[in-house]
Amino acid sequence: MAHATSADGTLIAYYTVGEGEPIVIVGGAFSTAEAATPLAEALAASGFQGVTLDRRARGSSGNTEPYAPEREAEDLAAVIEAVGREASVLGHSSGAMLALFAAAHGVPVKHLFLSEPPFLFGEGDPGDDFPERLQALVSEGRPDEAVTTFQREAVRLPAETIDQIRHSPMFPSLVAVAQSVVYDATLSREVSTPTTSMTSIDVPVTILRGEPTFPMLVRAVELLHEAMPNAELIVVPESHDHSIDPAGTTREIRRRLAA
Repeated sequence: MAHATSADGTLIAYYTVGEGEPIVIVGGAFSTAEAATPLAEALAASGFQGVTLDRRARGSSGNTEPYAPEREAEDLAAVIEAVGREASVLGHSSGAMLALFAAAHGVPVKHLFLSEPPFLFGEGDPGDDFPERLQALVSEGRPDEAVTTFQREAVRLPAETIDQIRHSPMFPSLVAVAQSVVYDATLSREVSTPTTSMTSIDVPVTILRGEPTFPMLVRAVELLHEAMPNAELIVVPESHDHSIDPAGTTREIRRRLAA
């Protein structure tokens, strides 16, 4: 593990596997660097350097307030600077939203891979006060309720699934990063519909989705592709239900970067 220092002084933890061209993996809600390790290892086995990171307020990274999506763009820029000044970036879920946002704010990206970014395009947003409601739960010492509220209103999980997760061994790890869902909700509110600066970036973009995956994500990637006609939309058949298959995803990345 190493740390990059973001523009506001926040220490962002990152991990590297392999010695080749760096590809930085930006995870989605609740995820830490550990979740991306299988993909990083698959990339390393294909001759790349897989780079995983703990987004702020997660894992071994710091958390300097106040939060703004621009701070996370600066976090990504700091990691890219640390691993070689330029890198391709694969963002998954809200991490894909962040990666596109960061590229539009000038973060140097060689190639952008966007895996199932949950852009809502204004349909079904949980409400303008959603981040504030989540923050109130965290501040009141109820991070568990912040987690379940995010799962219910943002991820739209059914009640029985939320209850199963709440009583599973994984739940404490979700509660540990409850502050980060406030940040994901803030980012999603700001870019529910990608801005013109995001859809017009001068960077090669590949949009990825699995088969099958959730209908809202199919809609999101199709609308994003319409807004970014120069981007390539690829279905990765090995990736299912909003998860990344390391081998299949690495294959698609290798094909594009080799070209």
